[in-house]
Amino acid sequence: MLALSIITWVLSGLVAVLFLMAGTMKVLKPHNADKPMPTLFDYTEGQVRLLGVAEIAGAIGLILPALTGILPWLTVVAGLGLASIQFLAIFAHRRHNENFTMNIIVMVMALIVVVLRLAGV
Repeated sequence: MLALSIITWVLSGLVAVLFLMAGTMKVLKPHNADKPMPTLFDYTEGQVRLLGVAEIAGAIGLILPALTGILPWLTVVAGLGLASIQFLAIFAHRRHNENFTMNIIVMVMALIVVVLRLAGV
């Protein structure tokens, strides 16, 4: 059980860091010309900022409730929300003929965290 707990925390931390970095980039500089994600130019600056805020909130929600023990079911909700963001990102990247392998990997990681948290790990 200890090994599963460690795996859960490592995966949670990794997913949270990935979304925290991506969300922060979207909030701080949503429409710069040097943006590494040209897919975001399909959306308004407000939409990109909202997506960034949702990613940051999801990253916090993936860690904080489970860590504090206060409303731990929010970790599952955050994980499902982050997996949903990645699922929808697949279609955005496909529209631009971009590689979406990383989206699938991160989505699966978030779903594994959800399943492990639901299992009580």
